[in-house]
Amino acid sequence: MSNTTLILLGAGSSSRFVADVKKQWIYTDDTPLWLYVTERFESISSFDDIIIVSTQEEITAMKHFAEYTYVQGGNSRQASLTNALTYVTSEYVLVSDIARCCVPLDMIQRILDAQEKASCIVPVLPVTDTLYLDNQPIDREKVKIIQTPQLSRTKLLQKALLTETLFTDDSSAIASLGEKIHFIEGSTKAHKITTLEDLQKVTCLRAPSSKTLTGFGIDIHPFEDNKEMFLCGVPIDVDYGFKAHSDGDVAIHALIDALLGAAGMGDIGELYPDTEQVYAGADSKVLLRDTVKRIQSFGYVINNIDMTIMAESPKLLPYKSKMRTTLSNLLGIRKNLVNIKATTAEKLGFVGRKEGVTVHAVANLHYMNWKKL
Repeated sequence: MSNTTLILLGAGSSSRFVADVKKQWIYTDDTPLWLYVTERFESISSFDDIIIVSTQEEITAMKHFAEYTYVQGGNSRQASLTNALTYVTSEYVLVSDIARCCVPLDMIQRILDAQEKASCIVPVLPVTDTLYLDNQPIDREKVKIIQTPQLSRTKLLQKALLTETLFTDDSSAIASLGEKIHFIEGSTKAHKITTLEDLQKVTCLRAPSSKTLTGFGIDIHPFEDNKEMFLCGVPIDVDYGFKAHSDGDVAIHALIDALLGAAGMGDIGELYPDTEQVYAGADSKVLLRDTVKRIQSFGYVINNIDMTIMAESPKLLPYKSKMRTTLSNLLGIRKNLVNIKATTAEKLGFVGRKEGVTVHAVANLHYMNWKKL
């Protein structure tokens, strides 16, 4: 269909999902949920455009996966949809929720085929239980369960949303204009993921891939007199530290880059730029905690890390055990999965001249297995 834009909404906070990972970032095989849903829709129709609505942080990550139109969401579903509609130029717009991940392809086709029948095409399910309203039974034949996706005439939907009234879906907004709504048969398979328990009700998703993802990080800092030194979050008893915008913990900086590399999420300079005053003198342990939280929210679990600290000075043997313990606590993995090696440069180069330290780090991740949540 060449006169329709697809909008997929996924800017919510997943507050009812109650897990370290955001639901749009659980993996089926090696594909995150938001991309899996998008590709399902793509398989059935050629849309004028595909718009993914999410948070700015997630959009940055999404752009590493595929080329779509990405739009930052608002503080409500309606605000997010309004933002997305400003980019729509087609006559029709098909709107769905990323969390409704197993919509049958034939249901999507029924919606698209019915575009001329009304201003909004809506999939519905009948109610099979007895219903009461204010302690009085009501006729369940008159009640419908509304689902997405919904197909609307773009200009009418834009007009309908220009109000202070908050609508829970597109059809109620279109109906407020007095426009005709056409109902088509929905599907119980089009279940929306809201809570962890809902994961047991979606049948189209495969378990995440068991592959290991590896990232490499390197960082270098020169020494600076009269500054406290930290390595792996541990204070080192010397009268000099590292010249840096933050506290200069060169080991944690290399580790952050390794973690981000394994997750395909860029580098430390993108997340914590040294041009921003907020990171001046920043505690690198705080940055590492934030990095761990980020990669977990994007569906990854840390396997193990390994690093080599190259330093002629200071001598690090007395600190290595505490370094492993500190990083173990920050990463949330056992101490034996944190390996730290120290070596010298055999008096070669800037390290050998005792001008600074360089650290190489490797991190291994795997996809979080949501089937075990």
